[in-house]
Amino acid sequence: MSNEPAFGPYDFGPYDFGPYDFEPNDAGSKDTEQGFWPGDLTADELDFRLDDFEPADTASERAEEAFWPGDLTVLAKHHTAPHGSHSFVVAHDRSITWGVPGEPQVAAIMVARDLSLNTFTFESSYHATLAFAQNWLIERGCPPESITQVGGNFMKPADDLTVRIEQQIRESGTRYEVLASQTSDFDPCETWTLTRDSSTDQAPIRVFLEEGDDDAHTYTMREGAFADEDTARHWLDDRTGPLPQPPEYRDEAAALRAGVAITRSTNISALPKAGLDAHHVPPTETARQQGSRRSM
Repeated sequence: MSNEPAFGPYDFGPYDFGPYDFEPNDAGSKDTEQGFWPGDLTADELDFRLDDFEPADTASERAEEAFWPGDLTVLAKHHTAPHGSHSFVVAHDRSITWGVPGEPQVAAIMVARDLSLNTFTFESSYHATLAFAQNWLIERGCPPESITQVGGNFMKPADDLTVRIEQQIRESGTRYEVLASQTSDFDPCETWTLTRDSSTDQAPIRVFLEEGDDDAHTYTMREGAFADEDTARHWLDDRTGPLPQPPEYRDEAAALRAGVAITRSTNISALPKAGLDAHHVPPTETARQQGSRRSM
């Protein structure tokens, strides 16, 4: 067995870029003002654009120093135009894979520059999944269409439900309070995020489970609902039975079935009515003549 670590669903090992699996940067690629920058795949090109700027406070200074560009693989970024007062970055931090097992590996980074004072503030937050990192940046003013443009050969969503749940997370604002998360670097390759949904009292503890399929180069995201945190953690530990669906899924499914039933009922009820009406159609002239002959 190899001594190289298995890097899990966000696989950025020294020889395999895994789910994000980007093509090598070509010499002709150019930076763009927003979205994904192919040039950022080369570690020495990662630049927070802080030349001639000083940290506005100690927290920003320490936050910037905590990142080593060689550890980051940028997935998407956005710089405000035309003056570049803000930068938003989503990146995978490969250094996490050598640290405490299970720690989140996707970094969301925001840099705000005071152009009049030549100072900057630097904030960051780590997340188990890309969608939660994007949500964090969107909540801080990043245009959604920019930070969701993930380039390269990133694993594709396996189905429409995955796309829907990721969009739900990105657009959720402060709806979900993250209680815990886990990133698995071994089989199975997955991440989960345990949250509390502030929009509902019915099964408010939600688990977002992301699973990658290396062979298909796709991944799925699923949402589970639990009455309390202990029950959710028990399921995560034991995995007895399927992930319980949120109540609103069942409500939506019931509404859909009801809508289909109503449509079907309407269509069917029209048929007997047409048949009954046909029996009451005034007889044609030919029919009346035939009826007259039979009565003779």
